[in-house]
Amino acid sequence: MAAKLLTGVKRFILWDYQRATWQYDVMVGLILAFVFLTPRQWFLDQPRMPRTSRIAMLQGGRGTTVYWVEAELLAGVPEADRMKKAGEMLRSQTGEKREIVRLEAVFDSESVIKGYIAFTHP
Repeated sequence: MAAKLLTGVKRFILWDYQRATWQYDVMVGLILAFVFLTPRQWFLDQPRMPRTSRIAMLQGGRGTTVYWVEAELLAGVPEADRMKKAGEMLRSQTGEKREIVRLEAVFDSESVIKGYIAFTHP
């Protein structure tokens, strides 16, 4: 009995069943259940930007330049000082003197700040 169970587990692990058998269908069903039923939170492995490029230029329009600023860069900064601090960081990274005219927070589906979009003029 134990040898038969061990053989079945071995065949399952090594994918040794023919197509169109009930064992093959069960394995495919288990794989599909894993793919579609696992919670999103289990796989939060998005790549992170290197520390030096946590401010990125985005495509802007009508004479404005738009930048993405990581939320960690402005964490702990009071709301009144965020535009000034973002402007200083932008100046130090790009070397250009740009005035930030608007700074908008970007939230995810759980209302957590993911970053900021800074709208600038030369």
